[in-house]
Amino acid sequence: MAIVLRNKKFHLRREVPVRFSSIEDRKIIWLSLHTGDEEDAKLKATVAWRQLLDGWQARLDGDMEDAELRFAAARQIAVRRGFSYLPAVDVAQLPLAERLQRVSKIPLRRDSPDRIEAVALLGAVKEPGVTIEKALEVFWEHEADKEIGKSADQIRRWRNPKIKAIKNLVAQIGNKELASIARADMLKFRDWWRDEMRSEGLVANSANKDLIHMAHVIRTANERLSLGLDDQLRKAQCHADLNPTLTVDIYEVV
Repeated sequence: MAIVLRNKKFHLRREVPVRFSSIEDRKIIWLSLHTGDEEDAKLKATVAWRQLLDGWQARLDGDMEDAELRFAAARQIAVRRGFSYLPAVDVAQLPLAERLQRVSKIPLRRDSPDRIEAVALLGAVKEPGVTIEKALEVFWEHEADKEIGKSADQIRRWRNPKIKAIKNLVAQIGNKELASIARADMLKFRDWWRDEMRSEGLVANSANKDLIHMAHVIRTANERLSLGLDDQLRKAQCHADLNPTLTVDIYEVV
């Protein structure tokens, strides 16, 4: 860690990592450590550099396409500037003085307000919805008690059918947010399974089990996270008449 004594105070001097060049214009960082004690300066330099790296990473994530990364970065940027992240509609309801305070903390970059910091402080980053793959993560978390007392092989056999069902669904309709799943998506999934049965010589029971596992995962995520998608999921219900005696409803599957 390079520290340099200037005017009786130590400063941190270090090159900005190349990976942050898209969000940091400076090539070299000079940062006062506000101490003339060398040992104290070394400790402060380590902490300061870690904070700089975290800040750059947050801004870099804030420029990513991944919705979850972008939202997490916005929250981190807001906290680093001394605020809680609030959506734009809530920022608009703040007293004028508080809104102006947020605006005043937006740094300039190339003579213009830094876009990544601005959207974070003014709440313009949309909180991502729960995707199909995220629903499976939620399912594991909230169904963890089902694995208690099971062997590794039993856990594998319990998990694999659900993993397979979700992978099949995502392969057909994409990793959509649960709120955007439509009846057409479920019909597409059902029709894909029909084609699989014909081409692979599979029995209807294989498809029906896949549909049941998929529905169980989605319904569980909706209930556990209180997403309020009951009506949405009912509208997207999948009548899987692969077997004329079976109807699979996303919401009603247990």
